[in-house]
Amino acid sequence: MKILVTGCNGQLGTELMHTLESRVPGCVTGISHQELDITDSKAVEQFLRTGGFTHVINCAAYTAVDKAEEEKLECAKVNVDAVMNIAKYAEEFDFRLLHISTDYVFDGRSCRPYNESDKPAPLSVYGTTKRKGETAMLGFAPDGIIIRTGWLYSPYGSNFVKTILRLADDGKKINVVSDQIGTPTYSADLSETIADIVCGGHWQAGIYNYSNEGVASWYDFAVAILECAGMQNAALNVLPITTEDYPTAATRPFYSVLDKRKIKATFGIAIPHWQDALRRCMSKLN
Repeated sequence: MKILVTGCNGQLGTELMHTLESRVPGCVTGISHQELDITDSKAVEQFLRTGGFTHVINCAAYTAVDKAEEEKLECAKVNVDAVMNIAKYAEEFDFRLLHISTDYVFDGRSCRPYNESDKPAPLSVYGTTKRKGETAMLGFAPDGIIIRTGWLYSPYGSNFVKTILRLADDGKKINVVSDQIGTPTYSADLSETIADIVCGGHWQAGIYNYSNEGVASWYDFAVAILECAGMQNAALNVLPITTEDYPTAATRPFYSVLDKRKIKATFGIAIPHWQDALRRCMSKLN
């Protein structure tokens, strides 16, 4: 087994490198965009041709959701072209491809958790490019796996948890949107599931949803972060606002809870509740 992780310096990529190294020591190679420009088809071909990889896990993505509304071409290069550049060599170089996608492929107008067969209807440039990336991958690597996730956080990189903790240190009121509903996802838990799939010898191609269990608004999440950090007084400074009160360049889905029955049944995994996951992440941060 020889595993390649692209986007290895991101919050999921960093967690995944740790998890895989503990499972299969010496079998994991991580690359960042500084080491390999995956939007360069020739560079990707040369790297994969000589790599001898059995599995490629693509964690690389353009994730600046609002900035993507202006940088459409840059976003598409990473979220569509780069995925195609990797996927088109899966058969030739005989590796299995696992690609990370997003809940932003949906429009958020559902009244129940989204399952894998629900029709995508992205609202933003970011969501649209991620959906096109899914389509490109399935066209070139139909034996691959796509995992849709959302609301990722970890002790690494920039994320909502770190932002709320930083704002709380300022002692000011914190306005947080309360009418966007989803599920916070601890990157360490997702990385364990990916490792189970890749190392477990039970590969089943297709699209799967993954997040932690439970449901929350961004406001609920913010309050829980501060309470978990022992900052109860700061939690009282968190104020719920509507999406209209906080306009952004990109339109977010109002509801992006994911149905995870398929991934649990297929791979026999148990998924922790988001509040339990948050406590584990906070203990690392502390």
